[in-house]
Amino acid sequence: MEAISNVLDALSGIIWGPYVLVPLLLLTGVFLTIVLRGLQFRQLGPALHLALIQRKEEGADGDVSHYRALTTALAGTVGTGNIAGVATAIFIGGPGALFWMWITALFGMATKYGEAVLGVKYRETDRAGEKAGGPMFYLTNGIGGRTGRTLGVLFAVFAAIAAFGIGNMVQSFETTSAVEEAFGVPTLLTGAVLTIGAGAVILGGIRAIGRFTAYFVPFMAVAYMLAATIVLLVNIANVPGAIGQIFSGAFTGTAATGGFAGAALILALQSGVARGIFSNESGLGTGGIAAAAAQTTVPARQGIVSMTQTFIDTIVICSFTGLAIVASGVWTGEGDFGGSGARLTQAAFGESLGSLGPQLVAVGLALFAFSTLITWAYYGERNIVYLVGRGGVVPYRLVFIGVIFVGALAAGAETLVFALNPVWIFADVMNGLMALPNLIGLILLAGVIWRETREYFFRPGAEGRRSTSNRVR
Repeated sequence: MEAISNVLDALSGIIWGPYVLVPLLLLTGVFLTIVLRGLQFRQLGPALHLALIQRKEEGADGDVSHYRALTTALAGTVGTGNIAGVATAIFIGGPGALFWMWITALFGMATKYGEAVLGVKYRETDRAGEKAGGPMFYLTNGIGGRTGRTLGVLFAVFAAIAAFGIGNMVQSFETTSAVEEAFGVPTLLTGAVLTIGAGAVILGGIRAIGRFTAYFVPFMAVAYMLAATIVLLVNIANVPGAIGQIFSGAFTGTAATGGFAGAALILALQSGVARGIFSNESGLGTGGIAAAAAQTTVPARQGIVSMTQTFIDTIVICSFTGLAIVASGVWTGEGDFGGSGARLTQAAFGESLGSLGPQLVAVGLALFAFSTLITWAYYGERNIVYLVGRGGVVPYRLVFIGVIFVGALAAGAETLVFALNPVWIFADVMNGLMALPNLIGLILLAGVIWRETREYFFRPGAEGRRSTSNRVR
């Protein structure tokens, strides 16, 4: 196990190092922000209204409404990244890592917008009548030729595998660990409950997932933020100093003392960007998969709805977690967190709320992880549809459900130290591998994104174009 962990750690260091994904992610977001004239800042208000108030587009082709497409995407991202991922970033890179998570999210909103626009424009219809879209389709059909097909296949393979990391084992691993810490419930029992519950929703497909997330996601997000608000109120005197540490640490790289003393700026930047993309997935391409299911005739309209997911996930929810950890002071790493980022967040809540704190985090994490599991099962199966057709969906769902329990087994057998946790490192590696072809595609197809945007926003009276293919797989 140690040898595997070392190999994964080396790969993660290369992929997420200062010369590959970190600059590519940031520069892609900056590039699209410039191309789109700061669309994510100018259209945030209308986008939130369309997503949360208007919610749907009458008479449009698709599987779920704007709102349900958004909550499906949020279900996939509002997970352990918001609780354990933020804690991991701060423990490794210090409070400044949260600043770089914010920066990644602000520019990532443009990236998410581009993914959604292309996802809707190049989507197809499978034999069951469901929409299938995302990077694998817009790379193949948008770029075209051998290059497009190669990039599409690479993305689909990496994404189908990545679903077992970011959307599966990480979720069950962190959840079962946190529940055991808070309530003493054996990891295998929690894993069994997660497996059975998630399996029941996953087998129902995207419409069942959409119905579930439409009610579940708002409830769990608001409940968690209320709990975090109580922690911040208890530590209100420390909040101004915590904000100062976040901004100053972004450029000094102050890190925790528990094995990571002396971390430099690059460590804060690297951990912030890596955990930022783990949290909101801007650049991974999943935004295009969720958006493709939306009932819409105009790609740009779903694009602005989809970009609000990054804002809600990272700028809002992750900030509550990060501020609670920094304000409570537990981020310095003086405690033993047993290989789990969730336990660091539990320590922050426990510092302020006593024994109730870890229990609230454990419940929140279980809810977040459950929603992420069912959404990533959908992401994975859409890639299977691209690779082998509709016939691969049911087998993939069954294997995915089984691996949920494997994550719980990993938590029960946990022996590795915090920094070498193989489940987290595997997720980072697979995230990076699926992000690379997607980011290349976004850059190459920036002209298409701009034309769709101009058609909708910059031409008076333009109604947009129907961009949905009827091809069946």
